[in-house]
Amino acid sequence: MLNIQDLCRNSDINHATGKRWLSILETSGIVYLLEPWHTNLNKRLLKTPKLYFLDTGLAAWLTAWSTPATLEAGAMSGAFLETWVVTEVIKSWWHNGRHAPLCYYRDKDANEVDLLIHQDGTLYPIEIKKSASPGKDAIRHFRALKTLKYPIGHGCLISLAPMNVPFTAGIDAVPAAML
Repeated sequence: MLNIQDLCRNSDINHATGKRWLSILETSGIVYLLEPWHTNLNKRLLKTPKLYFLDTGLAAWLTAWSTPATLEAGAMSGAFLETWVVTEVIKSWWHNGRHAPLCYYRDKDANEVDLLIHQDGTLYPIEIKKSASPGKDAIRHFRALKTLKYPIGHGCLISLAPMNVPFTAGIDAVPAAML
């Protein structure tokens, strides 16, 4: 999650400069700010955007992860997979000439859903896990979406599983390789 104040303080720049630089990175397609789902009806939701580098190769280089093996075994491998998946979903909308109706969900109780597609008044949840065999607990936070009073559509769990299979009645397990 983006904390612009900490980022500016750590970079030794003022807040206005940091916001301008971030705007340039976003406009040029280098980063994407995924906004959180929130409405005025539910004050317990976090309203901080998540920052994603749209080029995971550049992100790996900037963080000095020099080989695929190092990246896969590293502490940030799950975050890199999530970034890559979010980027691929965004690009699938953009390449069809459409705005990506995407956000994420996180509340004060730390219930988080990695990605929500908000389309035609329905929320479609997506969870991303770096596992070849994720368990049912991988989608436990989907239950928190019921408090939003919006229709919840068919969701998916994107993972390193080898095949696309139904995970539950309303959720499919989708291999990341299918993206």
